[in-house]
Amino acid sequence: MARPHRPRQVACLPRTSLFKPVGVPARDLEHLVLKIDELEAMRLVDLEGLSHEQAAQSLGVSRQTVGRLLEQGRRIVTEALLKARTLGIEGGTFEVAPAPPCRGCGQSHVLAPGELPGTCPACAGPGLGGGRGRGHGEG
Repeated sequence: MARPHRPRQVACLPRTSLFKPVGVPARDLEHLVLKIDELEAMRLVDLEGLSHEQAAQSLGVSRQTVGRLLEQGRRIVTEALLKARTLGIEGGTFEVAPAPPCRGCGQSHVLAPGELPGTCPACAGPGLGGGRGRGHGEG
């Protein structure tokens, strides 16, 4: 019997849960599912620029698990793009983690669906979130 998955710590939920090619009714397309924990691994590594080890710490899993989440998530997204499939974002083993307090003013901020860690709404400083990677206009 397989060991149950440890819930991954997800910092933000996506703004939308379905993407599809333009001009083709969704009912005529094959549907693929990207799990929320796979998307979070992709966000941390590909958007925020964190290493696999840093992403693993943020998700609360091993570095090897991050590698598996990235491999599966990237495969699903690539297939959806190249083969014109709908892409649903749902499921997975996760918990929404509280955003860390702002490094500038110390206030906590609850992220809305689709909102990425970054600029603090209280002080307008770039202090929310753990990583400082490409996702914040730095390259």
